[in-house]
Amino acid sequence: MRGGENLAKKKNKIIVKLDLPKDDSTLTKLYAILFVSIFLGLVTGAVWATNSGFIPTTNGEPMFTNLYCGITAEDSQGNSMGDKFNTNIKPDYAANQSCSILQDAPDRVVWEDEEWRTFSKQGKNFDVPGVNPDQTSGIVVLQPLWLNCSVDADTPTDYIIAIRSQDGDILESHQGTTDTDNNPDNDGCGMTLEHIPADKRYELVAFSQEEGKRISVMTFDVTVHYYDGIPSNMNNKSYWLGPELDLGFKSLRPFIFLNFFGMMFFFLLYPASYYWERVENAKNEVEEKFPDFLRDLAEYWKGGLSMTVAIQTLATSEYGALNDEVKKMSDQLSWGIKFSDVIKQFADRVGTPLVQRAIALIAEADRAGGKISDILVTAANDSRELKFLEGERKRAIGSYIAVIWTSYFVFLGVIVTLAVVFIPAIAGSNSSGEDGGDSGGQTIGNMTIRNIDPLFFLTVFYYGVTMQAVGNGTMAGLMSTGRFSTGFKHSGMMILVSLVVFNFLAFTPNLIGITEVPGLNPSSGAFVPAGLYFGG
Repeated sequence: MRGGENLAKKKNKIIVKLDLPKDDSTLTKLYAILFVSIFLGLVTGAVWATNSGFIPTTNGEPMFTNLYCGITAEDSQGNSMGDKFNTNIKPDYAANQSCSILQDAPDRVVWEDEEWRTFSKQGKNFDVPGVNPDQTSGIVVLQPLWLNCSVDADTPTDYIIAIRSQDGDILESHQGTTDTDNNPDNDGCGMTLEHIPADKRYELVAFSQEEGKRISVMTFDVTVHYYDGIPSNMNNKSYWLGPELDLGFKSLRPFIFLNFFGMMFFFLLYPASYYWERVENAKNEVEEKFPDFLRDLAEYWKGGLSMTVAIQTLATSEYGALNDEVKKMSDQLSWGIKFSDVIKQFADRVGTPLVQRAIALIAEADRAGGKISDILVTAANDSRELKFLEGERKRAIGSYIAVIWTSYFVFLGVIVTLAVVFIPAIAGSNSSGEDGGDSGGQTIGNMTIRNIDPLFFLTVFYYGVTMQAVGNGTMAGLMSTGRFSTGFKHSGMMILVSLVVFNFLAFTPNLIGITEVPGLNPSSGAFVPAGLYFGG
């Protein structure tokens, strides 16, 4: 029994090391990354092109909208509305409502934090914005209103609160009685209107219905669901904006069609170049430790060790990124592979001219039976000198790379300042009329400055910044390493910077054409209203 236990222990101590060369998957991974990145680049490019207006359509809407809505649009009964997006007529409100990406969503307009004190009767005017009936093709767009209020008096007092039009028609009213027993249920009030038409000069009025009694305090808030007739994810000019992302401190539109232009170049240039630069950096790290390995190998050879024993001994040393390769050579030698084959396979795996040249010298010296130690020392010194010169070149070029990046940041800052500050100021000073068209403008002598569209300039600026990133990044990479992969990596990073800066600073609601939500605009002061007339 004890003999069996000893045998088991001996079996557990048996360790087999076999790390023969495997097929290099570097190019396979590169091709896979290229395939995915090119696919994503083409998809994002197609999204941008079909929404950018570069592809004209008969109805003036973006091609993406016409294609998507042409397939998916349905009315409330499930009947297809796709034909509304395949004509030369601009889709009406009903057609937009039938398409999920164009449906008009309400905005909440609130009048709050209002407090009236010590009055027997008091009122205020307010406006209600809403969709223009001319835009709805006869469809009634319901805009509900909610009023929440609290009324208190020193003694129980009957009161009435009403909302009426400027013609005196009562839309809704609430009657109640204040209480002094600190029961809030008796003092609370409210009313709901299923629909309040868009109009100006509605009145909110409150009356004490008992002679000689006053209401001590009335607080309230009014909420209206406002429809502007413009789809919530589109602007006035039908530029695709995408859904809103609220970060709390900042609201973004990450799927605005302009972003797809930058993402197209990012996907086409950055992923594959980033991967290839990692491969090249890994080779560079191997080259950095290669002279130390050759020097130590020469020292062991001078000490009387064979090349096989020397490499097996060095496998336990620390060579950073070269460790795996030295251990792999040691394992191959332990299984009887010839030294000349082992170092040749090592040179093929690393694949750099520096390593291949040194290994070729060593292999030739080993074959000829020469003094390998001298060859190893020479190869080590030569490799170290080449890496030193390469480092000197990188340090010399680094300042130029910094200048290219700095110039790009300056250019980006100037462009964003123009887009956010300068162009809107000019557009505002030249605007005439509510349509914001290109008619009108300011006249200076015999010269007329036509109205300008900030969105047009913002679009041109973003395209310019993106192309500047492609050019600057490519030049920076070529100067740094002479490889296009390095240049495309720099370009991708510059494009990513421009995406972040434009989305956080330039793609503001007013610049990308999002209609601002109007307020209820209550009048600045209260008035003493005329008595309520209920008809009859």
